Amino acid sequence: MIIKGRIWKFGDDIDTDQIYPGKYLPLTDKSEMAKHAMEGTNRAEEFRKDLRSGDIIVAGKNFGCGSSREHAPVSIKEAGIACVVAQSFARIFRRNAVNIGLPIIQMREIGEIQDGDILQINLETGVIENLTSKKVYSGTPCSKLELEIMKAGGLLRYLKEAR
Repeated sequence: MIIKGRIWKFGDDIDTDQIYPGKYLPLTDKSEMAKHAMEGTNRAEEFRKDLRSGDIIVAGKNFGCGSSREHAPVSIKEAGIACVVAQSFARIFRRNAVNIGLPIIQMREIGEIQDGDILQINLETGVIENLTSKKVYSGTPCSKLELEIMKAGGLLRYLKEAR
């Protein structure tokens, strides 16, 4: 699984309320949810205006901390984010992301990635290439099972295919 996209850079401790504010929890239509992705961040307006399908979020430590709501990864996936790269993920966000088929990968050298850089990510090997700076990094790939679930498009699709 190779993903290539432009970077949106965020800092540490981006919580689920920043990713998808709680006031929108009653929404059930995924396309409506997508309109509010990252709305609680200081880059919300820019994100909403300039986001392109296939873009990648890069963040620091503890991305997705806070509540257990699945809405956070759903909203960014539906907004067109192809992958989230973070120094670390909150456990529940990581599990929710895998379960809905949102590709994620951990990487230590987040500080070397700049907003707008183009990354190419091999989710199976963990190799992350910054095509802008020409640097190559070793990310921590997900487990084989997690990759299979993400490739299938989420846990429910994976289970249906397994029948």
